Amino acid sequence: MAKLARCMMDQIPPHILKKLAALGAIAIAIALLLALAIALVQPHTPRQSQPLAVVPATSNRTPIDRHTLQHQWIVSPDQANQLLAQGATLLDARYPNARQTLQGSVMVSWQQFSQPRGSNHGKLLADTAALSQQLQAVGISSDRPVVVVADPLKGWGEEGRTVWMLRSLGHSAAVWVDGGYSALAATGIPLTSYRATVAAIPGTFVVNQTTQWDITRDQLRADLGNPKVVIIDVRELREYRGKTPYGEQRGGHLPGAVHIYYKELLDLAGNLLPRPAILAKLASQGITPETQVVTYCTGGIRSGWFTAVLTSLGFDAKNYSGSAWEWAAAPADHYPLTSTPAK
Repeated sequence: MAKLARCMMDQIPPHILKKLAALGAIAIAIALLLALAIALVQPHTPRQSQPLAVVPATSNRTPIDRHTLQHQWIVSPDQANQLLAQGATLLDARYPNARQTLQGSVMVSWQQFSQPRGSNHGKLLADTAALSQQLQAVGISSDRPVVVVADPLKGWGEEGRTVWMLRSLGHSAAVWVDGGYSALAATGIPLTSYRATVAAIPGTFVVNQTTQWDITRDQLRADLGNPKVVIIDVRELREYRGKTPYGEQRGGHLPGAVHIYYKELLDLAGNLLPRPAILAKLASQGITPETQVVTYCTGGIRSGWFTAVLTSLGFDAKNYSGSAWEWAAAPADHYPLTSTPAK
């Protein structure tokens, strides 16, 4: 048979063979392109969470009451593990940058709950039904605490932003872990490279938004110059002084704002400074627990973290989620910025 085939090929003129070869190559290329196109249009299937793995709780521990969490936005790794043993939902806010996560967690990013890119990118989705759906997909329910981790040293305060968001949307038992992902992992929770982005069992949470920890651009504008309100710029010092490394349309800081870079509240290991040290740092800027505080950054992420810290310390604090992206995009004569040195 092979001999016959070679004989038949010998009867075909060379120029015809070349054309046939070219057609064959074209056919192969078309087949590859079709296969690629089919792969690209296939719907993405989110990865579901695995069963939660927690370190067994000591039998003589008193369960953490939800009422306690109403005023406690930050917990220790040990308390977090206890909450997980009691059935809390675990979110890892380092998505998409983390290669490993804690077994049983669902990975989230602040962007998935925020408005599309532009001057409103720091603000939460305006569609509360869409927000409810997004939060249910990652396993959030009103009757279960939520424990959030991120990377306090390399991140942008995503854990604080996520907890601020959940609290502002009506969840009364959302907390983040002091020391972050690595501190909770050190308690013995297994690590996995399986990065789930949806919960195996959807939650039932429905948004019931509160403005207790949020402030709008115009509300903040009305507070400029109010001696009872302290505005804290928690960005890097270069941003406070006028640099725009993250896409702000104008540089500088809000008139009268004091500067406290948010990572100044952390030690070298990524843990929060002791309460007396934080209070002393705030007091040096004239900020006491009786002070009304507004925080802002570029897009409400770092300032959300700062607001969570202040609230846990008993301060009356609000996060301006629109922050510099929104403020700097507005007319300069109504929404001024200044570049005076930090106090």
